[in-house]
Amino acid sequence: MTFYADDSRFPGPDPYAPLRELPSFTLSSTDLLDGDEIAPKFRAPSNVSPHLAWGNLPEGTKSLAVTCLDPDAPTGAGYWHWAAFNIPASVLELPTGAGTAEDLGIEGVVSLRNDSGARTYYGPQPPAGHAPHRYLYTVHAVDVERLDIDPDATPTVLGFNLHFHALGRAVLWGWYEEK
Repeated sequence: MTFYADDSRFPGPDPYAPLRELPSFTLSSTDLLDGDEIAPKFRAPSNVSPHLAWGNLPEGTKSLAVTCLDPDAPTGAGYWHWAAFNIPASVLELPTGAGTAEDLGIEGVVSLRNDSGARTYYGPQPPAGHAPHRYLYTVHAVDVERLDIDPDATPTVLGFNLHFHALGRAVLWGWYEEK
């Protein structure tokens, strides 16, 4: 069930609705409670990425990707806050603040430029008075050890590649509104 898509407070679409359905797996955080307001520490300008932990990955998972998308941004395409991939399947969590490093502190990880232009996590910062925005922290289970994506590509290119290589997807979400 995609609870993040069933709330009329949010103006944007469910970004995963047009994609093929994938099995989910366990995703949790000591910093985020699914569906709750995101704490100031994890918003811009602090830009501290939240702790994420996962388990029960689909059989055949060889690597992971982590993304954070605001589908409610007034852009027609959402706003990418974070996109990292080639995380080894042996990694089962990212500690609080891992997103301040381009490689998440893990050899071989590639972080793409988010929509703020940085290769690191950029926290929630919706336009004042627009509406509450959702932030979808998603871990993607991938069927190859390495996705061969140009490090100068966009998170959208990563999403396109995940369409062909994802075995599972787990979403943990929060919201924030700048009044």
